[in-house]
Amino acid sequence: MEPQTIIARRIARELTPGMLVNLGIGIPTLVANFVPEGLQVFFQSENGLIGTGALPAEGMAHPMLTDAAGRPVTALPGASTFDSALSFGLIRGGHLDLTVLGGLQVDRAGRLANWMIPGKMVPGMGGAMDLVTGAKRVIVAMQHTAKNVPKIVESLTLPLTSTRVVDLVVTELAVIAFPDGRATLLETGPGISVDQVLAATEAELVISDKVSEMVL
Repeated sequence: MEPQTIIARRIARELTPGMLVNLGIGIPTLVANFVPEGLQVFFQSENGLIGTGALPAEGMAHPMLTDAAGRPVTALPGASTFDSALSFGLIRGGHLDLTVLGGLQVDRAGRLANWMIPGKMVPGMGGAMDLVTGAKRVIVAMQHTAKNVPKIVESLTLPLTSTRVVDLVVTELAVIAFPDGRATLLETGPGISVDQVLAATEAELVISDKVSEMVL
């Protein structure tokens, strides 16, 4: 199974009925493909859409129906559209139950850096700052390393997105939470040992008494 699929499938298990959920660009968008059958959640795109569904099948994309990154999305029956001012009012007003965002680094305390790519021009952090600050729960979806360099680090070397600590990090190797501001290993990826997670992680990890393997 591809790393991105492992991550998205595991995060989909965090969804509960009736949630209003924002999915960031990249791996987070894949979560919509793995919503358990019969579970109704409402996906919000920060450019002004509630009711996005799975990614469109090849050849079925509509040029006027996109996510915040301009990538094609589908709209479910009953979906609603609105301007970005209302969209950010929902985000900043604390109405989002969950946001799932990509990450470049997360430090040992759970602080996120996810908007500046070293050596590349970027337009800015977009809605990431608002989402991390405003959502009731924040999950980071990212691969555990980039070119064999750990992304879960002792201290951030990239600009901070928000001082708000994230709730959960899900990678293809691990599920990590941050109780009391300490990175704590809760689950390992399919076929992955605790030692493999530790070897791929720069930050010091607290090992939970009940580390289990992800259920996908």
